[in-house]
Amino acid sequence: MSALVTDNFRIQNASNFIDAVLNGTDNYYAFLGLANPNTPASSFGRDTDVKWNNITTTPSPVDNLAYLSHYRDTSLFGKKITGDSIRRVVKKHQWTANTRYDMYRHDYNIESNRSPVSNKGRLYDSNYYVVNSDFKVYICLYNGSSGAPGSDSSKGVESQDEPTFTDLEPSAAGTNDKYIWKYLFTIAPSDIVKFDSTEYIVLPNNWDTSTDSQIQTVREAGDSVVNKNQIKRVYIESGGLGYEKGTYSVDILGDGTGAKVTVSVNSSGTIDDVIVTSGGSGYTYGIVDLGSVQAENRDNNNRAKLIPIIPPSRGHGFNIYSELGGDKVLVYSRFDNSTKDFPTETKFSQVGILKNPMVSGSYSIKFTNTSFSSLYSIKLTSIISEDSITVGDIITQTRSDGDVAKGYVASFDKTTKVLKYFIDRTLFFDSANKYDQTDYTNVSTESKHVAFDGSASISIGSATASVDTSFGASEPTNTVDGINLGVSFNSGLANPEINRKTGDIIYINNRPVVTRDSRQKEDVKIILEF
Repeated sequence: MSALVTDNFRIQNASNFIDAVLNGTDNYYAFLGLANPNTPASSFGRDTDVKWNNITTTPSPVDNLAYLSHYRDTSLFGKKITGDSIRRVVKKHQWTANTRYDMYRHDYNIESNRSPVSNKGRLYDSNYYVVNSDFKVYICLYNGSSGAPGSDSSKGVESQDEPTFTDLEPSAAGTNDKYIWKYLFTIAPSDIVKFDSTEYIVLPNNWDTSTDSQIQTVREAGDSVVNKNQIKRVYIESGGLGYEKGTYSVDILGDGTGAKVTVSVNSSGTIDDVIVTSGGSGYTYGIVDLGSVQAENRDNNNRAKLIPIIPPSRGHGFNIYSELGGDKVLVYSRFDNSTKDFPTETKFSQVGILKNPMVSGSYSIKFTNTSFSSLYSIKLTSIISEDSITVGDIITQTRSDGDVAKGYVASFDKTTKVLKYFIDRTLFFDSANKYDQTDYTNVSTESKHVAFDGSASISIGSATASVDTSFGASEPTNTVDGINLGVSFNSGLANPEINRKTGDIIYINNRPVVTRDSRQKEDVKIILEF
């Protein structure tokens, strides 16, 4: 038994994700992670023979429970995804002169009616819409085509006139081609800055409820329930032979009502033009009533085939998500030096999205702040060889009770003397066996997971330091000389702001290592395909 997941399901899933963000029912965070992809070259999350130094050797992420928890272990910091940072997107088709575009049709399929220009078996893979040089978006309702699938005439003509109008009714863009375009919307300048790319067109949020005058006007004009203007075009696959010469006003029959067309028959008895005079409403299929056009001597072997083109939903422009196939979502996040949650003295090699992390120390209270640090922090003092501290260094501390605490340097701020670190599980596996769970001699002591404390000095690569236990000793503090550290310290130590064992990783991307710098900002764009 064969089955498929429909385009509508994917479009609805994209809408559900957008709605969850806009309504605040779930909390999603874009995060950066894995500051030390080559230290060690461990098989847990990396490979001993592969270095993360370029796009061709960066390993692909793995989707299993072990890796998903590892991504949380090595995360650095995150930023909440809000309505201002999320949009649906569709593949970009930039209008270009002398290019053929597919016309919108509801009946493209892989078996018998591929889109003639793009040769796709799916409408949403075809190039039936464009964005012009002024960021206005249009769909093509007619491209000068006619004839049976696969014929040369079914491909239409090359587009010569760039559409620029904003009229609500479909129109030609000029007199040099036969194209009819339908204006949908103009991309907002703020969306261009955040979301525009060479690959995707950004769609506005809340099309169905927006009170933006531009969107509301197009949406309401496209509502055929109110305006009775659903069908805009009838495609002539075959004009037939033997019809009575003349011009006729006839109905479109089907499960809708009110649609009418004017049919023109030439002197050869062939229908050569069909003009929609009333679009009607409620159609999911239609057939032109040619009963009054038929002649007694009609050629029964050459009957006309006229196909009313059915728009999505209730009319062109009423729901652009189904009209354009909005099953992809673009998430935008900017990480700069505006907060100490986002240290610039670090590196990252993973980008991800985390859903519903809990606050530190809890498994039931959702974290809802606008940003988080998922790193542990130590306020250092008595530092020896400070300049030798680098991202990726192993830090160790043999505590007064004999247990050994371990971590990896994520960042070190020389101004505040705050070192941030994460605890990678590979620190507790046997390095001689590719950092896996193989038994080894010192397993009883080396594999114990314990926290750093103020009882002893800390080794940081070739440097040493002590915990500044006086910092936040009397009461928790989060500032040094007026600098907000982003987290609160108790006796020189601070925990992550989230419970690192909670939250669902819904997206992860491995990428070549990026070294952050105080003079740069990371604009992260994530495409989610549903």
